[in-house]
Amino acid sequence: MAKQRRKSSRRAFISATVAGIPATLLLQTAVASDKMTKPQAAYQETPNGIYSCGLCTLFVAPNSCKVVEGEISKDGWCKAFAAVD
Repeated sequence: MAKQRRKSSRRAFISATVAGIPATLLLQTAVASDKMTKPQAAYQETPNGIYSCGLCTLFVAPNSCKVVEGEISKDGWCKAFAAVD
């Protein structure tokens, strides 16, 4: 009888542990990488034709972005550009 109880307890522990691992990894990943780096976003200090950070919905005045980390120029541009409607 005691042997049966120990097996189910071990099984429950392993199941709970395995179920919790993906959630833990997902939370750590989300916290660690909220924004892209400038190289990941292919950020450049100059506009791409008429496209510039100052005309992007992701731009936060005076010099930041919702998706690219660090200080950016309103005259810059990156691949995450989203035009203001």
